[in-house]
Amino acid sequence: MSNPNKDVINVLNDLIEYSKDGEKGFKASAEDVKNTQLKAFFVQRAGECASAAAELQNDVRRLGGDPETSTSISGDLHRGWVNLKSMVTGKDEEAVLNEVERGEDHALKAYKEAREKLVRLGRGITDPSYMIVEKQLQGVQRNHDQVKALRDAARARS
Repeated sequence: MSNPNKDVINVLNDLIEYSKDGEKGFKASAEDVKNTQLKAFFVQRAGECASAAAELQNDVRRLGGDPETSTSISGDLHRGWVNLKSMVTGKDEEAVLNEVERGEDHALKAYKEAREKLVRLGRGITDPSYMIVEKQLQGVQRNHDQVKALRDAARARS
């Protein structure tokens, strides 16, 4: 039997991959910096990404689907590039923050596109899946803005 929520589940599963990518990316970034405050910021963000993924996975289950459990191929490739670049640049704060901001740019775009897809699928502002995506989009936007401010501060110090 076909699931009438299949398209919504696909949208949510894509976001689960992005959340898992964010979790791994923030954890790796925490390992790459010496600044304890920045390290704590990255660890906290990794935890928030894990929570976001779990919330999306629960919604996929509610809709009768099988939630994604892994990261995306593009996220894995990005982390490989970040690791290579970090080795070359000596893992300086600005370089790490530049790459984290790039990752957040991708996440922000993915969440905005997901919200648009949900609307096209007839899921409006009162739909539980839409509300989760909208709430998480606001969190991604906050993360992006904070990372950008931290990057700008690191750039000003160098």
